[in-house]
Amino acid sequence: MSAAVALVLAVPAMVLLGGAHGLFRRRDEPDLPPPPPDPAVGLRHQLDALHAQIDGRVPTAVESRVDRIVAILRETLPRLDQLGMGSQQAHAAVQTVASYLPEALGAYMRLPRDYADQRPVSNGKTSLMVLCDQLDLLAHKMDEVYVAVCQSDADALVAHGRFLAEKFGAGSLSIGTGPA
Repeated sequence: MSAAVALVLAVPAMVLLGGAHGLFRRRDEPDLPPPPPDPAVGLRHQLDALHAQIDGRVPTAVESRVDRIVAILRETLPRLDQLGMGSQQAHAAVQTVASYLPEALGAYMRLPRDYADQRPVSNGKTSLMVLCDQLDLLAHKMDEVYVAVCQSDADALVAHGRFLAEKFGAGSLSIGTGPA
């Protein structure tokens, strides 16, 4: 049998038997564990559940603020690792999903609507006003976290541009000048 024929027969056999790794792995070699789950996925599920919980049950002023916070978090959560371990900003984002946002909404939603929306409870503000202030504060903080996450990528881009300028000369980074 020629080498070409052997190869043609071996490739489909490897595919059927689990690929080349399965053929060349020692029997006593343990299977690799699956990769750890992405924590951002669980946090996004929590956001979905929270959003479903308030849908149609809170005033538009609350729902629109929650929508804004959720939108910012959806963009931010998958990139939190760029802030580094132990980052206060990453912690704030995670806690907003896990604790701060659900607790604020839960406390408001446990109140009877007429009491929450009409009776002053603190410095002349109703519970609805207090909640809106809290949601505005959370949105502002999540904006800061989002900017920090994006800034790390922007800084990396700028640093790479400096590297390229040093390596190949600053003139080659000019935009809009192509080969003549």
